[in-house]
Amino acid sequence: MMKITALSVVLFSLLLPLTSQATLPAMVDGQPMPSLAPVLERVTPSVVNIYTQTRVRINNPLINDPFFRRFFNIPDQPRERVSQSLGSGVIVDSEKGYVLTNNHVISGADEISVTLADGRSFQAEVIGTDPDTDLAMVRIPAEKLQGLPMADSNELRVGDFVVAVGNPFGLGQTVTSGIVSALGRAGFRGLEFQNFIQTDASINPGNSGGALVNLRGELVGINSAIFTPSGGNIGIGFAIPTAMASYVMEQLAEFGEVRRGTLGVYVQDLTPELAGALSIENTKGALVAEVIKGSAADKAGLEAGDVITAVSSYPVHNMQDFYVVEGQLPIAEKKSLSYLRKGKSRSAKISATALPALDGAQLDKRLSGAVFEELPAKMRAQQLRGVILSELEPQSRLARSGLRPGDIVTGVNQQSIQGAGEFEEQVKASPGPLLFQLRRKGEDYVARID
Repeated sequence: MMKITALSVVLFSLLLPLTSQATLPAMVDGQPMPSLAPVLERVTPSVVNIYTQTRVRINNPLINDPFFRRFFNIPDQPRERVSQSLGSGVIVDSEKGYVLTNNHVISGADEISVTLADGRSFQAEVIGTDPDTDLAMVRIPAEKLQGLPMADSNELRVGDFVVAVGNPFGLGQTVTSGIVSALGRAGFRGLEFQNFIQTDASINPGNSGGALVNLRGELVGINSAIFTPSGGNIGIGFAIPTAMASYVMEQLAEFGEVRRGTLGVYVQDLTPELAGALSIENTKGALVAEVIKGSAADKAGLEAGDVITAVSSYPVHNMQDFYVVEGQLPIAEKKSLSYLRKGKSRSAKISATALPALDGAQLDKRLSGAVFEELPAKMRAQQLRGVILSELEPQSRLARSGLRPGDIVTGVNQQSIQGAGEFEEQVKASPGPLLFQLRRKGEDYVARID
């Protein structure tokens, strides 16, 4: 009789709950051998390959010259080259044909083709994208689709077995396995909301947008990125958890975009030194540095020095946790918030509000042609204060004064401002010239508007 290894016993015990739904693994010398095949038979039909084409215009100054074109008899038409890329996706709604993938897989694409596991291929329609989480959703006009059920990624633990399914290097559907190496990973550039699952399941180029599933065949994450110095897998891959992906998916289906709000509070990490100064034994939480006047947090009674420990049953261990949770709060829907004040536990009901946008013309005629907005979570996480100039007409007075879209107004007439409310107050209280303190690409500037 063949001796069963310890690993085989562990895997077999994990797969026992599946035997009622799938046939037993193959027998060897009368002993059942552990296999992921029954799980993958249910998973792989829900994972698709995505191919995109993007037309890029070639801008050659010689070709744009009429004399050059006539001399060499070049047709008077712009030249283009076609860029192709590949990735993966997951069917999340079989009735509506919704496929969830990464934003970077389809970003800027002119044509998106989705190929199913059974070989059928369809042109896809973009439902919506969310660059802040690197997620996107497309729709395909297909019948007899099989959607992948979602699990709650908040229940994942380090050490749980997971399986990654995708289309690495365009080879076709490929399966790799591993464990959850870490949870709550962040620190990647270009993404506003980060809470990645780290896994050692092999994830390579082309796996992006594919499925990370548990041993019950449920989706726990969308494969997104790898950490590699060589371009290949080295056992460090990252996936967007379903707790985040499900919220984004619902928003994209309803609005075609993700509409995020704000609680109107600036937070920072609670260091041991700060915890000691505040007489707090536990160093887990987000320390409230400032509360924006008139914001939801202000109305809920929060004050500087409070330590937020949970929002809507989601634990908050640090600043990053807070901004991730805040970015998933539905606007105008009451949620519970737990916090500490002088070491004592408190709670409040709070609802996120839409990021306010101020029409410059309504504030002051000198600000016509400009739109100012409250700072998004990404900038507040960098401890920035003020409002951002989101839109600006090229011939407006502000543009002639040197302002540009993306400038952050941190002060008006030598008075620092926290947000849109204080900005509006300072502008209306200044009948004379306006002196804006600005922050642009890490540098400070001053602009006078007469």
